Amino acid sequence: MRGPHNIWRLVRTGATFVRTGAMAVALEAMSAPPRLRLAAWALGWPFQWLGLKGDPALPPVTRAITALGPAYIKFGQILSTRPDIVGEELADQLKYLQDKLPPFPLDEARATVAEELGAPVETLFSGFSEPVAAASIAQVHHARVLGSDEEVAVKVLRPGIERAFRRDIDAFYFAARAIEALAPFSRRLRPVDVIAHFEGIVLGELDLRLEAAAASEFAANTGQDAGFRVPAPVWPLSGRRVLTLGWAEGIALSDNAAIDAAGHDRVALAARVLSLFLSHALRDGLFHGDMHQGNLKVGADGAIIAYDFGIMGRIDEYTRRVYAEILYGFIRRDYRRVAEVHFEAGYVPADRDVDEFARALRAVGEPIFGMEASRVSMARLLAFLFEVTERFGMQTRTELILLQRTMVVVEGVARSLDPHINIWQVARPVVEGYISRNLGPLALLRDLAQTARVMGRFGPRLPQLVEAALIRQATVLPPVAPTAAPRRLLWALAGAAVFAAGVWLGQVL
Repeated sequence: MRGPHNIWRLVRTGATFVRTGAMAVALEAMSAPPRLRLAAWALGWPFQWLGLKGDPALPPVTRAITALGPAYIKFGQILSTRPDIVGEELADQLKYLQDKLPPFPLDEARATVAEELGAPVETLFSGFSEPVAAASIAQVHHARVLGSDEEVAVKVLRPGIERAFRRDIDAFYFAARAIEALAPFSRRLRPVDVIAHFEGIVLGELDLRLEAAAASEFAANTGQDAGFRVPAPVWPLSGRRVLTLGWAEGIALSDNAAIDAAGHDRVALAARVLSLFLSHALRDGLFHGDMHQGNLKVGADGAIIAYDFGIMGRIDEYTRRVYAEILYGFIRRDYRRVAEVHFEAGYVPADRDVDEFARALRAVGEPIFGMEASRVSMARLLAFLFEVTERFGMQTRTELILLQRTMVVVEGVARSLDPHINIWQVARPVVEGYISRNLGPLALLRDLAQTARVMGRFGPRLPQLVEAALIRQATVLPPVAPTAAPRRLLWALAGAAVFAAGVWLGQVL
């Protein structure tokens, strides 16, 4: 249930970070500005006695995140791929969140499988193992299909995970609405829409039937990609809370020492990870949306094996072309064209100056063009990009959130394999290939042919559609009365703050 009661959850988040010792570590690692440090400590320090203890055996930040629940763990997984933002030490600590979380009991997993598939585990599988990997949403067991002896991976959702996610997301919604009410300048970032986008992704991840379908489609799209494999789903042994996939052995992409010992070329692997992601996004419009090291392995033959298809991104043809043109413009250092594409796509308000925006983009691109990844401070780059978007009134594009987030994660994975990777050099052949196939004369002919087919299907209805649109445009709607919701929210926040302060004083005195 969404409402002011979620203040308790946000306060407990800050309190947990303080109690576990994670607050100072996290703020220092991310080089947080003074105002953010003050706000974070004000939210957590007075109420630290309310915070969760977590597992004392874990490092402070990992301890706090695991104690807070699955939604926070997802965020930590993203940060684990970005040592350039949070530092090498903290990134190494957060890798624990990828696939080494505490598992739930084997008996509970077997009960879930029996309930979901309608038969005891012994009649379906042989050698159903203890968990071999455990993440925020599910854990994986190694088994063999009874009768065929086929090796499979059985993924089982954590008990109560749906309720836990909904609870966290409710708190995120409340925080987003509070931010919009108290800081109107933040509305261009559309925090509520961002949380809604995140909610849609998470809810899809909690239905393993959808993940099976995504794995099947992804495998079909990438079947001809050299050096890349996707385990196929076993449909008769899958359901809403259980997913069975073909078993695939490999070395975790986070284990550089094991990769080197096996004789694999990490430089080639880094380039392949990045180029594969770009190919999937641009060529297919369907890409793996959770490509951290915990979901990627290296097979004995050197192929990259992808796992966990609960989060998949999809972008339409027009967005792919815009994305490709922006990347191509940066690769060619044609900042004027990059600026024009942003205006043409509506990413920048039309009343802003194109030349000024192009100059700002040049200030972003030139310092990092051709530079080794190890010499680029992504934290400073992201801070500058945020300043640029604020100055030019750019709103958050929810349809691009997952694409942008995954790009950040993939770049982090590539950096972990090859700290000296040049992302522009790797991206160039993929982007140029897409541009040549989709923005030339042949692409224009294909677009015209597709338009003609659509017109042929809807031609008889065009007069009615045009008439209806004109009527809607001419209809005068009554003015909408201003809402009092922000004012009520402010009073609720003030009341909750007074109550919390009273509770704290009662404890102290």
